[in-house]
Amino acid sequence: MRYTAETMLVKSKDRGGSGIFAEVSAGQAGWQALNMAAMRLRRGERFAVQTREHENATVILGGVCDIVTSDGEFKNVGRRPDVFSGMPYALYISRRKEFEITAVSDTLEFASCWVPTDGDFPTQLVRPDMCAIELRGGGNASRQINGILPPGFNCQRIVAVEVYTPPGNWSSYPPHKHDVHREDENGNLLEADLEEIYFYKIDHPGGYAYQRVYTDDRSIDGLMLAGNHDMVLVPAGYHPVVSAHGYTTYYLNFLAGSAQSLANSDDPAYAWVKGTWTFVDPRLPLVHHGMEG
Repeated sequence: MRYTAETMLVKSKDRGGSGIFAEVSAGQAGWQALNMAAMRLRRGERFAVQTREHENATVILGGVCDIVTSDGEFKNVGRRPDVFSGMPYALYISRRKEFEITAVSDTLEFASCWVPTDGDFPTQLVRPDMCAIELRGGGNASRQINGILPPGFNCQRIVAVEVYTPPGNWSSYPPHKHDVHREDENGNLLEADLEEIYFYKIDHPGGYAYQRVYTDDRSIDGLMLAGNHDMVLVPAGYHPVVSAHGYTTYYLNFLAGSAQSLANSDDPAYAWVKGTWTFVDPRLPLVHHGMEG
């Protein structure tokens, strides 16, 4: 597959109704493992899944649901009405399982990813208090990262984090990549080879973000304009983001590849900017655990 701005941007098909409003399969993305879909349900509507030979991570974007799984039931999962109003709930479930989600709020939105696995791991409910907040960067490259399925989570391949970029700020900056599996002489992981999806939400209508994806040799070099519920595919290369002034940009990152890790390397042309950061944007954090009281 030839990766261009047109093929790396997956536009939302949201028309406001129930059902899937954003999706991409591994085959459509031109890679091996990572699939994703985002869905909306109205009160009482249900969605059932058989994981087959995949592990699955489902993040509640907004609303409340009941989840029935092969391993038990979880009632009243979710609290925030939208991603800008609180911390996340999520469910991890491994291969050869079944689960059904029922909306118990007027509107429920969630996003799921699934990747092939050959291992078995316990079904795990992730609560807001389990999601660590990290403030990363500095100056107008400050952003917030909420760990949902962070490196070290008890699964095989999936990593999931959500990132908040204040209006006018840069994110995923300096540009970094994770497209080669590299270890040092002692076997310590220096960089993982990961497929990655950015799923966007913007806090007000009309907002947008720009994302560039490029490789050292420029065999991939695309600049995408991402709006609400759009997805950007990152098959390889560096992938910085900038949020339009006046609008907060949220993106949910799902990743999978050679390790359950976020090990990466900066673009050496821009790594120097880290030395100029003297403060973290005081607008952060944009969401926090105090919202869950």
